[in-house]
Amino acid sequence: MSRENSSRAAKAVVAATLGWVGTPYRHQGERKGVACDCLGLVRGVWGELYGRELEYPGPYSADWAEAASDERLIEGLRRHFTEKPVPDIAEGDVIVFRWRPHFQAKHAGIMVGPDRFAHAYQDHGVVVTQLVPQWRRRIAAVFTFPE
Repeated sequence: MSRENSSRAAKAVVAATLGWVGTPYRHQGERKGVACDCLGLVRGVWGELYGRELEYPGPYSADWAEAASDERLIEGLRRHFTEKPVPDIAEGDVIVFRWRPHFQAKHAGIMVGPDRFAHAYQDHGVVVTQLVPQWRRRIAAVFTFPE
C-alpha cells in the first residue's frame, strides 16, 4: 500500500467518523444521528466506507470495568481490521481501550487527528476527545481499516 493510498483511506475514515459527532449515546445503538455506542460508531463508519455491515458481535454489557478472560472486542476486530503496534497509531485508526489490567478491552474510538479521537459514551454521545496520557495508557490495541 502506498503512502498516498494510505493517506487517502485515512482521510475517508476521518471524514466518515466526524459525520457521527453529535449522535446521542445508546448502548448497542448504531444509527448515525439517532443513537450509537462506541462499537456502533466503528460499525457505522465501516458500513459507510464499505457498503456492508460489519459482523454483529451479539449482546454485550455496557460496563467498561468487567473482569473477564475473553477479548471479544479485540478478537472481533482482528477478523476484519489490520492490527498494528500501539506506537504507530495514526489518523483513521481504531483504538481499543482497557480500563484496568485484567479487565476486558471494552471501549473503542477512531483517531480523527493528531492526539484526538472520536468515541461515544453515556451522557455525551459521539464526541471528539484529546488523547491525553490518561487515555493513552489504557490503549489495548490499535487497528487500521482495510484498503
